[in-house]
Amino acid sequence: MKAVVAERGQVTIPKPLRDRLGIRPGTALEFSAQNGTLVARKAETDPVSRVFGCLGGRVDTDRFIRAMRGDAKK
Repeated sequence: MKAVVAERGQVTIPKPLRDRLGIRPGTALEFSAQNGTLVARKAETDPVSRVFGCLGGRVDTDRFIRAMRGDAKK
């Protein structure tokens, strides 16, 4: 598969590769050069970063915690 480097150095990773490798918007990649070849790897992330945002974009954290703990007034 080929991709063209844009003027600002941007490259689009072909969709079949993104799907196969689990690369989604927000995925951090690390780049290196090995024997004249560009290598991209998914960057290691800490456990919090891996689950950050999994509850959706607009969750009221206080309400979520109250729901998880249950109603204390019972």
